Amino acid sequence: MSTLSAHPNRIAQYWALTKPRVTQLAVFCAVIGMFLATPGLPDWHLVIAGTIGIWLLAGAAFAVNCLVEREIDARMARTARRPMAMGELSVIQTLAFSGVIGGAGMWVLYSLVNPLTMWLTFATFVGYAVIYTIILKPATPQNIVIGGLSGAMPPALGWAAIANDVPMEAWILVLIIFVWTPPHFWALALYRRDDYAKSGLPMLPITHGMEFTRFHIWLYTIILFATTMLPFAVRMSGLLYLVSAVILGAIFLWYAWRLYRHYNDLIARKAFTYSIIYLSLLFAALLIDHYLPH
Repeated sequence: MSTLSAHPNRIAQYWALTKPRVTQLAVFCAVIGMFLATPGLPDWHLVIAGTIGIWLLAGAAFAVNCLVEREIDARMARTARRPMAMGELSVIQTLAFSGVIGGAGMWVLYSLVNPLTMWLTFATFVGYAVIYTIILKPATPQNIVIGGLSGAMPPALGWAAIANDVPMEAWILVLIIFVWTPPHFWALALYRRDDYAKSGLPMLPITHGMEFTRFHIWLYTIILFATTMLPFAVRMSGLLYLVSAVILGAIFLWYAWRLYRHYNDLIARKAFTYSIIYLSLLFAALLIDHYLPH
């Protein structure tokens, strides 16, 4: 009986390595990129294969992240229950798991989608698992800004899967996520500042203080509001998206202003939660608008 019950637990541990909630948002943005890449409906074979391949490589990157940061995670309340932090999985098990699902993802993308998507997704894997996690994150408080490009890539990966090309429109979507990442992550770092102080990582609220971080969240949110106007400006979207972007952006600006001028941890938590809802609704608005007559 105990042997049988151990199997679901082990599966759950491997599943947790892939950071499923973060992966879901990344894959969602990739799928939106797939639908925006063509005037009509995309080829469902490419959508399914592209989604599976991108999901597998994203999961592999997060598994490496959990491996590299296992000692840091163990010191933080938010991450202390991750399998590597608790010593539930060994280094060999995690490397093997990452290698298997990452290799499977590359095979799926190369064989069933196209080589461009495989190489872009592999470059994203290297950018997140190696350049961001190993090099940038422990070295500079601007880690989330510089390393944010790898996290911003999913729309370009999805676009490449369908069109075998990455035009300007795809890079605009990448730019939106790139600019969204700092206010999203720094809101979390503000109310988790004690955790990050224990971690030893040079996060902005620890190295430069709370007020400096809050001001930069405000600045980035202003830049984000302007950036989200680009899809309408280049005529890749219409009025529905524009109105949605203005309303969603105004709410984000309100949260950022409250963070800057009237800070408390509850507002930071709400701002972080809203930032996830914001990105999901913004990309959903892009998708719906794409199929409306303009």
